[in-house]
Amino acid sequence: DNPEVAGKGVRYLKASGCDVKVGILEQESKIHHKRFFTFHNKKRPYIILKWAQTQDGFIAPYKRNKKAPVWISNSYSRQLVHKWRAEEQAILVGANTVLQDNPSLTVRDWEGQNPTRIIIDKQNTLKKTFTVFNDDANTIHLTSKEIDFSSAPAQQICDALHKNTITSLIVEGGAKTLQQFINEGLWDEARVFVGNMNFKNGIKAPLFNGKLISEEPLKTDLLKRYVHD
Repeated sequence: DNPEVAGKGVRYLKASGCDVKVGILEQESKIHHKRFFTFHNKKRPYIILKWAQTQDGFIAPYKRNKKAPVWISNSYSRQLVHKWRAEEQAILVGANTVLQDNPSLTVRDWEGQNPTRIIIDKQNTLKKTFTVFNDDANTIHLTSKEIDFSSAPAQQICDALHKNTITSLIVEGGAKTLQQFINEGLWDEARVFVGNMNFKNGIKAPLFNGKLISEEPLKTDLLKRYVHD
């Protein structure tokens, strides 16, 4: 709970003579306000992991053709991702994703506010000419100057985001970045698109244990949602 206001409203109403009942729809309220509670109780953002993988469990081919990118998910799923971006406060990727894809990480196919872009750049090699550094959205660039990558880097990233009052975060990749958050136990939801193709080889999708809560067909894709037990 927010220590600034916790319990004050109930005490004020009772002192004013109001009949106050607490605990009604408590579980539903916790789900609805999960970002708020995670931020204040765990001192970190609510973290959503997102990726697309092939039916045989690969997140990307070994070799990419920048002129002809391979889309694992369909256009409907990709539009849904833009909706999710508009719902969260920040989006995070590693330097390799920026180097390979030069993404904008903005809300282009949906109406809403662009999330703050969090770029993890251990070697501080990314030039400011990459799209993620344009003026379309705020960008926080974290390098080895801010993060000690030899010791629980995901926790340090969460600490930095908490200091910046970022309450929710989508981690979109790449595979190593996603796996780091999983290995440190720093995630709340995983949203996994399974496309209708096979690569036979490539970069493996992250390995994780979570509770599957839903499966939703999206044309040729299957969206699987997990929560962290």
